[in-house]
Formats: sequence, C-alpha cells, structure tokens
Amino acid sequence: MSDENTDPMKRTAPSPAANPESAAGNDSAFNAAAGGAPEAAEENPLDQLRNDLEAAKDRVLRGQAELENYRKRAAREIDEHRRYANLPLMHDLLPVLDNIERAIAAAEQTHDVAGLLEGVKLVARQFEETFARHHCLRIGALHLPFDPHLHHAISQQTTDEFPPNTVVIVAQPGFQLYDRVVRPSQVIVSRAPDTVS
Repeated sequence: MSDENTDPMKRTAPSPAANPESAAGNDSAFNAAAGGAPEAAEENPLDQLRNDLEAAKDRVLRGQAELENYRKRAAREIDEHRRYANLPLMHDLLPVLDNIERAIAAAEQTHDVAGLLEGVKLVARQFEETFARHHCLRIGALHLPFDPHLHHAISQQTTDEFPPNTVVIVAQPGFQLYDRVVRPSQVIVSRAPDTVS
C-alpha cells in the first residue's frame, strides 16, 4: 500500500464544490443563526393592533387633559373679567367724587351758596360726560311721543298744546346703555281735553 492511503494526516477534506448539498445546508444554518427566519422577524398583527389601541388611548387621554386645562383657564379668565369689568368706570368716577368733596369743602369755608351751586352743576355735567364715555346716554323724552319701552308714565295732564300721549314733563330722566334701558324716564303724558257735548 502507498503512503497516501496509509497516512491519515495527508487525507484531504472534500471541497464544497464537490458536495453542493452540504454547502447549501451550511449557508442556511449560518443565516438562521445570524438573523433568524424572515417570518420570525415580522411583528404579529395582533400585537400591532394592541400597540395601535394603546397609542389611541394615550392620544384620547392627552386630548381630554388638554380640554380640561382649557376649560379651567377659560373659567378663570371669565371670572377675572367679571370681577374687574367695572374698573374703567370706577377710574372715571373718582374725579367726580373728588370734585364733590372739593365743592363741599369750599362751601363749608366760604358759605358761598352761589359757588356751591356752580360746583354742583359742574359735577352733574361731569357725571353725564362720564356716563357718555361708557355709552350710557340720557333717554330723550320731553315733547316726544310716549314710548312704553323707554318711558314710564306716572301721570297725565290735560292740555291742548300737544297731541295726546306726548311727554310734557320729565319727572326723572332715564338712561340706556347701548340699546338696553338702565332706567326708564318717569314722565307726565298729555291728554286731550274732555269734549263737552
């Protein structure tokens, strides 16, 4: 026998080309060890649905929390607006109060009735100007037809100088804020004289 057949160290391993089935099996085993099968890498559809549901629930909870925060913030702003809505009016009325106090102090020192009367007239004009700046205007009434939406008749007066139901005397002026009546004018309305048959 020759040395090639008797020496096991000189035996050569079969090449991959000589056994293609063995080489293909080795490649498959390597791929499985490295990355796993493609089917295993894909996510389970049920797990995907669960994840989507959890994400949707999270979005709903966040939206509800944001809406509640908005409601609280809006309620605070409305409350603050109501609390301080009259601040501009109070600011404009303070000078009127100052003038009243000045007129009283001057009358006490000088006993000048005419000066006191002039001071009171000035304050009355200032009051009406302040009301006008805040859109609170005097209601027209004298010598105008009686309007039950604007006027409150407290009496009638027989006269032939004016048509019936005409305001002949304003006992107390009325005021309206924009188109809403704050206080109707208290008026006396004309009435036609009784005819003698």
